Amino acid sequence: MKKTLLIASIIVFGITLNSCSKDSDDSGQYAYKVRMTDAPGPYDEVNIDLQAVEVIGSNGQTITLNTTAGIYNLLDLSNGISTIIASSDLGDVKASQIRLLLGTNNTLKLNGISYPLATPSADQTGLKINVTQTLNENVENNILIDFDANTSIVETGVGTYKLKPVLRTIVATTTGNIQGTITSVGSKATVTATSTSNVVYSSTVNAAGQFQISGLPAGNYTFTATPKLPALPVTQVNVTVAVGVTTDVGVISL
Repeated sequence: MKKTLLIASIIVFGITLNSCSKDSDDSGQYAYKVRMTDAPGPYDEVNIDLQAVEVIGSNGQTITLNTTAGIYNLLDLSNGISTIIASSDLGDVKASQIRLLLGTNNTLKLNGISYPLATPSADQTGLKINVTQTLNENVENNILIDFDANTSIVETGVGTYKLKPVLRTIVATTTGNIQGTITSVGSKATVTATSTSNVVYSSTVNAAGQFQISGLPAGNYTFTATPKLPALPVTQVNVTVAVGVTTDVGVISL
């Protein structure tokens, strides 16, 4: 009888120990949102057919987020405007890669004419963005994908275009922005912010003369607005960017 009780006690203790061990290994839940923005470009529209957003965790596991699928005109998302494209609760504390899976209904509109926009492999393997993001519990973890339409479009022939995406990720809680306007509304101009370590961040001016350069690490920058010739560039030095702050450089006369 004593032997039977001893065996039963060992079994119960083993079950309890395994249960405790399992509880201590459980990972938390991390609220995660993916937003998308864009830099202005010299097109009427750049439409991408977003089908799904995936996140690759630290263990290589693929998680498909709750995605707001549909057609997105990237040029509607410029100069500080962004939209949530996917969200979910993740069980992994780290995100190592984000993938945007596109459908086949991608188009570009230029001078009122719509053209198909080829996206090689994007509908199969996805547009891949490597990230190194550690998530926090009990807060909303956000990441912003900056989809630079201006430099992502390649003209492969007369009336034929291909999407060669230029993407980067922005964590708003660790970066700031520079914004402003130019006086020559409707003029095409490029704006750049160059850090003290000579890293260059760029954008373009929209039709209303507005611009924003997003995702800048805190520090001092040399800001330059470069219009088309024969107009000359305008430069401001020692433009300070702070985390979570948008620095306004005012109205730039070109």
